[in-house]
Amino acid sequence: MSPELAGGGFSRRSFLRRSGMGMGSLALAQIMGGEVAAEAASGMHFHGKAKSVIHVFLNGGMSQVDTFDPKPELTRRGGEMLPFDNLLTERRTGVALPSPFEFKPHGQSGIPVSDLFPHLSGCVDKMAVIRSMHAELPSHELSLMLMNSGDQRLVRPSVGSWLNWGMGSENSNLPGFVSLCPGGLPVGGSNNWRSAFLPGVYQGTLIDTSKSDPGELIAHIRNQHLDSEEQGIQFDFLRRLNARHLDARPGEGALEARIESFELAYRMQAEATDAFDISREPKAIREMYGEGPQNRQLLMARRLVERGVRFVQTWHGSGQPWDSHNNIKASHRKVAGECDQGLAALLNDLEQRGLLDETLVICSGEFGRTPTVELGTQGGGATLGRDHNHWGFSLWMAGGGIKGGTVYGATDEFGFRAVENPVSIHDLHATILHLLGIDHKRMTYRYAGRDFRLTDVHGRVVKDVIA
Repeated sequence: MSPELAGGGFSRRSFLRRSGMGMGSLALAQIMGGEVAAEAASGMHFHGKAKSVIHVFLNGGMSQVDTFDPKPELTRRGGEMLPFDNLLTERRTGVALPSPFEFKPHGQSGIPVSDLFPHLSGCVDKMAVIRSMHAELPSHELSLMLMNSGDQRLVRPSVGSWLNWGMGSENSNLPGFVSLCPGGLPVGGSNNWRSAFLPGVYQGTLIDTSKSDPGELIAHIRNQHLDSEEQGIQFDFLRRLNARHLDARPGEGALEARIESFELAYRMQAEATDAFDISREPKAIREMYGEGPQNRQLLMARRLVERGVRFVQTWHGSGQPWDSHNNIKASHRKVAGECDQGLAALLNDLEQRGLLDETLVICSGEFGRTPTVELGTQGGGATLGRDHNHWGFSLWMAGGGIKGGTVYGATDEFGFRAVENPVSIHDLHATILHLLGIDHKRMTYRYAGRDFRLTDVHGRVVKDVIA
């Protein structure tokens, strides 16, 4: 059951969907124009401050004890074996490894941040840092699926797909869910932005941001053979043919999604070129974000939510760039330096434009890292790196109704396990939906004889981080 129906109402959009005639919010936008955004908003359960989400994914696993969760006891006990029982990690670990980074309090809130983030630390009064996150297993693939779709094993829609389906699109010329990733796919590939059993039109659209020219970012964004008038005539003819084909096959979800993908591709040719062309930004703005693909795609994310894209996910790159199994001092310094300036610029830029209050920004990995040193698989020698740690880790949120200058929850004295106000991934998803005006228990989709929801049968809203 869709969110509109949970309270007994019945919107035109849900009627079309249930009748097997809907082409999704984007197709309806073409038919109904500006009514779609209002129609989608009527399906929300209450007023939410956030209208869109930017999820900055530090894939590979940011170390909590080297970034936002200082542990003096870890420094004091450096080189000693720590008293952990039954806390299994993916690989063998040894003695306590103190953080090589210096922590200092910042802002009026005095939240400590390590010197990995000299720019971002100036924004702590806008941020809520959750130090008590926990996942289920120390595996990249499984934890990525859990963070993105609420289930680490079964095929489920991603957060962006749920929001795209439940809230509709505010721009018929751009995808409602965009995934930005430079240089290839993260671990798990397209499963991270899948729509699963939701109609295919709601899945994420991948953009390889390693290129800076909009013509190279999106293949075939410009037609090299037809002018706009000729292309419009061709498009209208193709649309009539597709409509005739669909009429003979009512309820074919895959066919609807494919037709809508072609139509969206046509509409994107005008607007996507502008949205992804950051050279159109003033020089001062581009300099504020800084150089490199990470900072560049954060600026793109702001331009996308500014144009009505509902959910934008920015990945740090292909594979697991934050997966610092070796020499965490050098590896974490490198990846943090690639995004620190852009992260601070994103928050400040959104605020200056009056967009931060309605844009929820989340920055996380799929899990954290151990406070103990990882032992090399060959010969047992220490690597001065950290293994995967799902028992306790940190993330931060800002904007979109978040209470800035807040620290919530805590790990133990060494930073291994969440011990105070632990927050599960289901709790995080429930909180995200709440900030967007959605009751996570009532946004359901009927599939295979049962009602599914993003949070399954779990989840609580973390109210202490909400303003």
